[in-house]
Amino acid sequence: MQVRHFDTIAPPVSHDVWGTLCGGNRAEPVRWSIAEEVPVAVLVNGAHFAVVMATPADLEDFALGFALNEGILRQPSDLQRLAIAEVADGYLVNLRVSDQRATAAEARRRNLPARAGCGICGAQTLAAAVPALPRISGIMPNTDAVLRAYRAFPGWQEMRARNRSTHAAALCDLSGEVLAVREDIGRHNALDKLAGFAAGQELDTSRCFVLLSSRISFEMVQKAARIGVPLVAAASAPSALSLRAAGQAGMTLAVALDTELMIFTPERAEEPAA
Repeated sequence: MQVRHFDTIAPPVSHDVWGTLCGGNRAEPVRWSIAEEVPVAVLVNGAHFAVVMATPADLEDFALGFALNEGILRQPSDLQRLAIAEVADGYLVNLRVSDQRATAAEARRRNLPARAGCGICGAQTLAAAVPALPRISGIMPNTDAVLRAYRAFPGWQEMRARNRSTHAAALCDLSGEVLAVREDIGRHNALDKLAGFAAGQELDTSRCFVLLSSRISFEMVQKAARIGVPLVAAASAPSALSLRAAGQAGMTLAVALDTELMIFTPERAEEPAA
């Protein structure tokens, strides 16, 4: 895959503003770093596909992960060339693919007229909104490894340490070592970026797990299933739909509770009504 950047400077991911810190009898002016949020237009062979609101960091990872998660690409090698350009109000990301993949992208685009940052917004049918997920097979980490990774997770969130407004997604190995973290103002975008990193590095994700700073919604389960991890742990519990979807995919969901881990096993996931 060739990558060409048309902008010559690194995009700002945050900027400082002034505010007042209040508490008790104290009120003092302080500087606060807030996260940038800009429109990122995704093009396929020059044709509009979607616009998402994102933090302009790790855009290469975002482009690859987004394209894989949205079905534009079947595998990373389908992406022939990637061009990223800064424009007046945001960024353009142009994916160069084969005519066959471009046709598939156009079919997908027609089902997403009101495209937003999640994986189901704008879908016109229930089947498009809640599609069947791929079956996951992999090695489950032990509880100590997951809790070890969760303890290290905050230290990897550089943007959040500055702005307290971004979400993060982490890829971890079976020992609990954090391999990579991607951050964004949108939780879906953060996971797309992580998907792009994993695909670009050709990692064996069946031997990894994902941590999320956000809740485990259905669309986050969708994206994690396409990454291929057997377990996702998050800061808050899953929805009923996401738990059912994870059970059908053979994925385990968990939520961190201080020094404990609440694990929802696929076998105990509620089956959908007939």
